[in-house]
Amino acid sequence: MSILTYEKEEELLAPIKEYVGKIQAEIDALREDGTTKATRLQHQLRNMKNDRTLSKEERVQLRRQDEAALVEAKRVQAANRSRINELVAKAEKYIDENFDKQYLNEVELSVEAEKKEAKAEYQRQLALIKKEHEQAVAELRKNPTIDLKQELKDEEMVFKNKQYDAKVSMQHRLQAAKDRRHAAVAEKYHMIDLLRNSNFSFKQSLSQKIENYRYSFNRRQFLLKNGLYIVIVLIFIAMAVLAPVTKGVDLFTTQNILNILQQASPRMFLALGVAGLILLTGTDLSIGRMVGMGMVIATVIMHKGPNTGSVFGHAFDFTGIPVGGRIIFALIACIIATTAFTMVAGFFTARFKMHPFVSTMANMLIIFGLVTYATKGVSFGAIESDIPKMIVPNISGFPTIILWAIAATVVVWFIWNKTTFGKNLYAVGGNPEAAAVSGISVFKVTMGAFILAGILYGFGSWLEAARMFGSGSAAYGQGWDMDAIAACVVGGVSFTGGIGKISGVVTGVMIFTGLTYSLTILGIDTNLQFVFEGIIILAAVTLDSLKYVQKK
Repeated sequence: MSILTYEKEEELLAPIKEYVGKIQAEIDALREDGTTKATRLQHQLRNMKNDRTLSKEERVQLRRQDEAALVEAKRVQAANRSRINELVAKAEKYIDENFDKQYLNEVELSVEAEKKEAKAEYQRQLALIKKEHEQAVAELRKNPTIDLKQELKDEEMVFKNKQYDAKVSMQHRLQAAKDRRHAAVAEKYHMIDLLRNSNFSFKQSLSQKIENYRYSFNRRQFLLKNGLYIVIVLIFIAMAVLAPVTKGVDLFTTQNILNILQQASPRMFLALGVAGLILLTGTDLSIGRMVGMGMVIATVIMHKGPNTGSVFGHAFDFTGIPVGGRIIFALIACIIATTAFTMVAGFFTARFKMHPFVSTMANMLIIFGLVTYATKGVSFGAIESDIPKMIVPNISGFPTIILWAIAATVVVWFIWNKTTFGKNLYAVGGNPEAAAVSGISVFKVTMGAFILAGILYGFGSWLEAARMFGSGSAAYGQGWDMDAIAACVVGGVSFTGGIGKISGVVTGVMIFTGLTYSLTILGIDTNLQFVFEGIIILAAVTLDSLKYVQKK
């Protein structure tokens, strides 16, 4: 197949354009006093509201005229709709039957020939460059000088530069061929766009999306963005195959999936909280201790009768408060406690530019020491048995704790994407100096992120107390900080700042919870599970760093 000239390509397209163009002209004529006029009048009526040059009387008169004309235009539009639909169907049928056969297929064959020619030319260039390089090296060695070593080094550099230039030239030709094919496909949808007045059918919209994805697809970028997920999916598939063979159980049953979702729900709150801090290039090492503190507070308040353990030597008894009141009191107490500590860390981070690693590590030590000292490290008893049924009841086998996690996800998504604070969060995370210059208070945004995190930590620890029927202790939640941070990183929340999505956080939490649950079912030692998690974290951060370096 020979390569088409642009003149030949236009010649192939001309009959299609001519046929469709005649139909388009008839459609335009039918739309002139109908759809086109109605659209124009609607714009006029909207613009009239803001036109300060008109008096009230003039505005009323013009509005009456335009509204009357609009009614007539819509009547014409309705009268012509059937005929227009017939013409559109006729033109689309012609395009479907002739566009690919008479035009696009020929262009695609030409494009393949262009690509083949570009690659062949590249190989010829490489051979020529290599030959010239070998001749130059032989000449230098034949007539050696004092600077022979440097001259050979320079020649090697010239050789590599010529190879690189040849490769770039080939890539440009391949891209030009790719652009040519895409432009040919775009011509088809341009004609349909005019025929349908931009009102594409579902099939047409889907076809365009597939074509645009095919055109913009980059294998390197795809693997950088999705390579880790592909590997994790393969790991889950392998575990699903091994579980029946080695343990005689099915891994992905409905009950197992519900168990994973149930375990993931409290952790979702923690991951959503720390995600905002990572978005600001920060982190939080105190999450696990926050959970332990929240569990102790919730257990003390929701315990039936005097607690089995004491706090600062005093055994509390809150049974005088109605059950509903104790539930709300426990939630508020958890949120106040966790938020107070995150505000302290946030203040030192925002006011003194202290890295969150340091401020939250200090929190971690203070919380653990304080709670352990207050409780003597004792694990408290279970909470009142009716309370979990009120907070997280199982309805026909469905754990409603999942609904709490969904609600939290929706709320945080709304905050990140639909509020000024959310937009400022991304701006400060991406470039705090530029954000400050544009009038954004970096201090307020940082404090807001820490406060939001504290509220979510408190909510998450309260839910975990309900899920586990209490039994809180200072040591509870150990390692949860790493799980939450890892979930965010695997989900694409970048430590470089200003990059991340709520959907990624959810994905990360599900991956880690599912991985831990699956490895446990397979009987993998807990210590080895940490190895798996560490490898995944390392891979996720490496890919994130590669994306950042490439962007720079």
